[in-house]
Amino acid sequence: MSFDTEIKDMLIKHEGLVCNLYKDSLGYETIGVGRCLAKIGISEDEAHYLLDNDIKRVIESLDKSFKMWRCMPKRARMVCIDMTFQMGITGFLGFRKTIALMQMGMWLEASEEVLDSKYATQTPNRAAFNSRQLALCHGEKIKRGSSS
Repeated sequence: MSFDTEIKDMLIKHEGLVCNLYKDSLGYETIGVGRCLAKIGISEDEAHYLLDNDIKRVIESLDKSFKMWRCMPKRARMVCIDMTFQMGITGFLGFRKTIALMQMGMWLEASEEVLDSKYATQTPNRAAFNSRQLALCHGEKIKRGSSS
């Protein structure tokens, strides 16, 4: 066993490995193997690593639950990713009218539907951005039978 592996094993044994936020024995918010978020936080590289994993997870959930998203124009695909990232696949799929309009290539109507939601009152700038992205798809077609 390598020295690095022995160190990791020892620290996991002493600190534990917890993949969710928890309070350590002193009450500090901690994650992983004793990473005190209040004192150390995470580095920019670690944040990007987590983001990459989260994006993969979002794309996998869209591929599983809303396969047609891959056939949409780039801006619409980005809206699907952004909304799913923010509210999870269940939250995104709750936008039944918006999704139905997107599936029909009715981008202006879909953009208006995004603004006619609780989402738009909770995160108005983000909703306005996503609405605009859908409106900019106006005139673009759904690529039937395409997966990219």
